[in-house]
Amino acid sequence: MNPSQQAQTSASGAPTPGVAALAQAVQAAPGHFDEMRAAVSPGIPATAPGEPEADAGGARVTDLWQQFFSTLKNDTAPDMDQRATNLARQVRDNGITYNVYADENGPQRPWSLDLFPLLVDPQSWQRIEAGVLQRMRLLERVMADVYGPQTLLHDGFLPPALVHAHPGYLRAMHGVEPVGGRYLHIAAFDLARGPDGNWWVEAQRSQAPSGLGYLLENRLAISGQFPQAFQSLRVQRLASTYRALMDSLKAMSPAGSDAHLALLTPGPYNETYFEHAYLARYLGLTLVEGSDLLVRDECLFLKTLKGLVPVHGLLKRVDDQYLDPLELRADSTLGVPGLLQAIRAGNVLVANAPGSAFLESPALLGFLPALSRHLLDERLSLPALPTWWCGERSAMEEALPRLADCAIKPTYPGSLDHGTFEPVLGGKLGARALDEWAGRIVRQAEEHTLQGYTPLSQMPTWQTSGAVSPGEAGKLLARSVMLRVFVVSDGTRGWRVLPGGLARVASAGQEITSMQRGGSSADVWALTRGEIDHSTLLAPHMTPESLMQRKRLITSRAAENLFWLGRYTERAENAIRLARLTLECLHGEEQSTAPLLTWLSQMAVANTLVLPGVPSALQAPRVFERSLIDSLGSTSGATSVGYYLRALKMVGSSVRERLSQEHWRIIIRCEEELFERCAAQRQRADFSALQALQILKDTSDHMAAITGAQTDRMTRDDGWRLLSIGRHIERLGFLSSALLRGLNTGSLNTDGGFDAMVELFDSAITFHAQFQQSRDIAALVDLLVIDRDNPRSISWIAHTLRGRLARLAGSEPNQLSALSFKVPNPGAWGLAQLCDNAPDLVTPAPAPGSAHAAGEASPRYELLKDVLSQCIDASFLVSDDISTTYFTHAGLANQSLGTS
Repeated sequence: MNPSQQAQTSASGAPTPGVAALAQAVQAAPGHFDEMRAAVSPGIPATAPGEPEADAGGARVTDLWQQFFSTLKNDTAPDMDQRATNLARQVRDNGITYNVYADENGPQRPWSLDLFPLLVDPQSWQRIEAGVLQRMRLLERVMADVYGPQTLLHDGFLPPALVHAHPGYLRAMHGVEPVGGRYLHIAAFDLARGPDGNWWVEAQRSQAPSGLGYLLENRLAISGQFPQAFQSLRVQRLASTYRALMDSLKAMSPAGSDAHLALLTPGPYNETYFEHAYLARYLGLTLVEGSDLLVRDECLFLKTLKGLVPVHGLLKRVDDQYLDPLELRADSTLGVPGLLQAIRAGNVLVANAPGSAFLESPALLGFLPALSRHLLDERLSLPALPTWWCGERSAMEEALPRLADCAIKPTYPGSLDHGTFEPVLGGKLGARALDEWAGRIVRQAEEHTLQGYTPLSQMPTWQTSGAVSPGEAGKLLARSVMLRVFVVSDGTRGWRVLPGGLARVASAGQEITSMQRGGSSADVWALTRGEIDHSTLLAPHMTPESLMQRKRLITSRAAENLFWLGRYTERAENAIRLARLTLECLHGEEQSTAPLLTWLSQMAVANTLVLPGVPSALQAPRVFERSLIDSLGSTSGATSVGYYLRALKMVGSSVRERLSQEHWRIIIRCEEELFERCAAQRQRADFSALQALQILKDTSDHMAAITGAQTDRMTRDDGWRLLSIGRHIERLGFLSSALLRGLNTGSLNTDGGFDAMVELFDSAITFHAQFQQSRDIAALVDLLVIDRDNPRSISWIAHTLRGRLARLAGSEPNQLSALSFKVPNPGAWGLAQLCDNAPDLVTPAPAPGSAHAAGEASPRYELLKDVLSQCIDASFLVSDDISTTYFTHAGLANQSLGTS
């Protein structure tokens, strides 16, 4: 037996069937269209693995799927389990998330992606492509009429209740022709394949359809898992469609090909924020939130570190009602005051034009066939599922007897002014529930729409070993699937269809393909018989203006978040180092030294590792220690290590587009591991100092990796300078405060306090290499205050901070800015001056472990203390001035929104 055969033999000696054989045994549930066999499943058991393929209800695995599985002929179930494990790791490592409920205290939810793609043969794809393009042309005509002459309403082709009563219809946009003359630039159509093998439109999305970013990640991940199949099956590529969209948006914008385009996101708390950041990076757009923008003289501007920069186009991912608090929802913090006026003035393109949300009403699907005949003089080639709007009495009377065979949907989904609810399948309801729904529909007819139900087609998916029960082998399962297809603008040519799409797969035994209900996604391979388009998104050339724009654009919000990313990184490192040092001292040889314990207690309270009411380490060392340990993994009360790590993660999520995958991944891992390990120790009620020290050590290792990513893997632009400035402000204040407290408490006069200070400055190795076992204060001041070669010395920090502030302000080389002068000048400090002070007249008795012998004078170091106090004050002052100068743009907030 050769090694290959050995690998495919189970422990019992029986051959382990390959995945191709396993596929023969899987078929869709009865009444569902089987994607793998291209036929409706009668529910007859399929061929057992390892036996010759028999007729499973008259249908065999199609040539297409056989070709796919032939590339896996040597793979067994354990091999597929390994592929699935690798895929899940890739999703996690790439930071792909979909958070159903945005919870800053909750874990990031990884994006769910199935192992196998959905294969669409060329003939089926051509029908889909033609059908959705026709529907896109129709929806554009409907938009133009509804926001223009409204003849469709006057002539009775559209009920006014589906337009004027819909919250998605914006009266403020009536009569406004969008920039470029096009209302819809992106739309998505959700398709279901019925038992007859035909594709049916189930829903359409026009306001801010999601999925364009996730499907890109799906494609990259799945094509990498099955590279041989991807090549041999002639899968059409995606990049050229994204390129067409970007070229179209620029061509139609007021500034033409040099237009500055941005992607408007609700922010990091949105469940699909990963996609927003990913799309912005992939398409080369500036990722902005509403607070980044302002309208001035009816033009849209982006607030950056260098001032206001015009924005000519927005790809919006914010729902229309939140776009402008002046004219729409007044409580919105996601939009831009005056944005609708800038649109009306023709100074900014918005994709899609605000006001398209009424097209998403399921009730509209029932009117589109007649509208197509009227507006296009064509029959719809891609039909929708039968739909009845109960606001029409005749439609309601026709549909109510079919209630058990329909899906019950809200006419105005998500509306605050109308009754809304989650869609319900009538077939899942009992007789009493059906009667209750029928009564509800009769009483509130306009708010309900009934849509015919069709069993969704089912595709093969992989369930890993032990996913349901321990010991269960991995296997293929058929699960219901729905296809989302995207149509995007293609300039003067109209629109084009993205070849592929996003497949949403229902969880096992479910019919509703919802990510919120445990469903997953799948890549979609649209196959072609023609030429494969290998275009890329890389521009052939860029103008000097666009190059300069890309170099300079750092939004004020991103700059502020990077500033705080640096500050929280430094705070977390400081808190970890201080907590480790405190626990080590409490269990070390100097645990009874009063000045050291006083210094540690003051530092712990000042840096909120413990609350002010907790007894000090001198009064009750065990109570103090327990309080410090308990606070490590807490985000309330004492703002200790866990608090700073969570703050670091949250502020980092706001600038994900600027962080490498490795950088973001280590931030997530650092925060999650600390909270998980602290929670586990608390549950066992044995959270000892030794265990806390191990957690802090491992967390410190993570922080070293984060610091390395910030130092060596980020572009040294003004955003990075602000991150660095944030770190140095925190470091200057923290270390100056620590040294000042050490002088004031007399801790430095003890051996333990002296060593603890050197450790806190992370300079023990250098100190002992230079000064051996010396406990001389002058040596300590030389290394920790004066030495310009020590990146932890006060002098180095102040000097570097002054230089970074000058560079940020655009000062000439070797010239300082006004803000730089607010940081004390370390060039004026001299070791002799800082250490040459009048001693106390009365020498106190030396404390145990004191560095001064009895009878020696104890220096007061007044000049050194004054310098340290100046550094502490400067850290606060510079922080406030940076915020005023670069982040708030307070002087611009009061500008008029209209013409001057």
